[in-house]
Amino acid sequence: MTTSPAEISLDALSIDTLRLLAVDTVEKAKSGHPGAPLGCAPIAYLLFHKLMKHNPAHAKWADRDRFVLSNGHASALLYSSLYLTGYKVTMDDLKSFRQWHSRTPGHPECVDTDGVEVTTGPLGQGVAMAVGMAMAEKHLAAVYNRPGHAVVDHHTFVLMGDGDLMEGVSHEAASLAGTLGLGKLICLYDDNLISLDGPTELSYTENALERFEAYGWHVQRVTDGNDLQAIEAAIEAAKAETGKPSMIAVRTVIGYGSPKAGSNKSHGEALGAADVAATKKFFGFPEDQSFYVPEDALTNWRKAGERGAALEAEWAGRFAAYAREFPELAAEFERTQKGERKAGWEKAIPTFAPGKPVATRNAGGMILNAIAGEVPELFGGAADLTASTKTIFKPGANFHLDPAGRNVFFGVREFGMGAAVNGMAAHGGLLPFGSTFFVFSDYCKPAIRLAALMQVPSLFIFTHDSIALGEDGPTHQPIEHLMALRAVPGIADFRPADANETAAAWRLALERKGPSFFALTRQDVPVLDPAAQDVLGGVSKGAYVLQDAKDAKVVLIGSGSEVWAVLEAAKLLAAEGIAARVVSFPSWKLFSEQTAEYRASVLPADVPKLAVEAGSTLGWWKYVGQDGDVIGLDRFGASAPGPKVMAELGFSPENIAARAKALVK
Repeated sequence: MTTSPAEISLDALSIDTLRLLAVDTVEKAKSGHPGAPLGCAPIAYLLFHKLMKHNPAHAKWADRDRFVLSNGHASALLYSSLYLTGYKVTMDDLKSFRQWHSRTPGHPECVDTDGVEVTTGPLGQGVAMAVGMAMAEKHLAAVYNRPGHAVVDHHTFVLMGDGDLMEGVSHEAASLAGTLGLGKLICLYDDNLISLDGPTELSYTENALERFEAYGWHVQRVTDGNDLQAIEAAIEAAKAETGKPSMIAVRTVIGYGSPKAGSNKSHGEALGAADVAATKKFFGFPEDQSFYVPEDALTNWRKAGERGAALEAEWAGRFAAYAREFPELAAEFERTQKGERKAGWEKAIPTFAPGKPVATRNAGGMILNAIAGEVPELFGGAADLTASTKTIFKPGANFHLDPAGRNVFFGVREFGMGAAVNGMAAHGGLLPFGSTFFVFSDYCKPAIRLAALMQVPSLFIFTHDSIALGEDGPTHQPIEHLMALRAVPGIADFRPADANETAAAWRLALERKGPSFFALTRQDVPVLDPAAQDVLGGVSKGAYVLQDAKDAKVVLIGSGSEVWAVLEAAKLLAAEGIAARVVSFPSWKLFSEQTAEYRASVLPADVPKLAVEAGSTLGWWKYVGQDGDVIGLDRFGASAPGPKVMAELGFSPENIAARAKALVK
């Protein structure tokens, strides 16, 4: 590498190195977004080089500041910053941007790249996940810090763009953040007046600062995105405001320094060879060299590593002193940071005796409270539905009023809730959950998908899981929702048949590394006898033989509340001399993880099969085969008492038995 131009300041040289490294990264791939990196490089430089508390040698240091690139299309900016500061991102990684098996995919993915906190790209979700991270910091600080021992004390920084602020999820999250007074959250807004289609005035003319001020945020404006002093002063002022989240609007120029500066033409495509050369000429860099990093610039950037190592070492010393004075708290902190459960926690899970029927949502609430003391990292709530979803700690403090409290009132913000839960899970130290009616999982769906992509331990608790909820009618009765979420790769589904299957589902979800969702009943259902059935063993396999019969002529498959109608249908068939096997099928994901031999033992190929589930029939055919049958719903429900709706739409034991008889040869 050659020496740097003498005429340019070290800060400017370092910033321009970042700019042009991002440009070359995009240009080599012939794909990407060079405009935002050219405009936002000064912000990234200040954060990564000087202002953030982070250690490139240890990306997962517990008390690091978090950085979220919500406008994830600017990934070349993030990857180049990570390389320059010394994370495990190499020059070869930059050169393989957007290529097969690259550690630098088109949008940031936390499972692929060292230093990437969360997977972003779907706009708005980064903002909302950052809100969750700031919630986690505030709660953990209240739980673990003691006078003279601040072991949790960090900020969450966000870089966001116009598109983020147009998406509804950012409105939900920003409103919640203001209500919660998240003073450690600092969002820098790349206010460049350009979106993909052209000037933002085509579709976005509101005063964003006044909007955030109305949400209860501390707001500032920096009029020149190249003014390092002004940006730094604004960030320091944001840090000083501890009672409100902060939003700093920085007026940048998209594509700064390129022939396409200020134009949407620099947003989503490589500049092209001629414009790249012109851009390098503008900054005084060699026009014929790609991935050129002046030695002075790299040396300057790498000082971030020295500073970060010293910061972490200082924190480690403080944590050691904390551990000496509060050994139990320190041990719990370390355990939860690793995502491990307390030894023997599962012994707190209740067992339910047969007798009075119990709605699985009620069982879920009882289980949540029974394990609360053994799983103190559980933290969450509902989208204004705690009384209905039963997801509230009793007794328990409101997080809004007491940061050490575990009950979160998310408000009617299902998408914001789901994304915030993901942010908490990615932050570490918590096992977060959010809940709502199952039909409103539609509002959460993009967040659920990102949870699966990130493989974070987010828990999504959905109740009122079928048409059996009755009178509220089709708008509140889920139909396609089970299959839609089962289609998401990497998430565990649990639709338990009773209280004991619900208990097993909770245990299995907490033992998994990735996300899970529960679909629970509003209506009461009978309780399986745990003395007669290995319910945990069965649920752990995804599907299991609940009731068998010698020389069974048909296999009846049910999930959730429909298992009980299937059991009644088996009795009707037995009275007619037709032996039926009954299979409970609480989890497609877990069943898919079993061996082919086990799956065949539960669903033998030579016996006809009838699946019964109060939802879309789509997908069941892979289990029942062309010669089987499915009783489900490929229409919307109806408004009437639940038992009436279920019977009229085909879920009576009599109809199940009749359909089963038609399969028997």
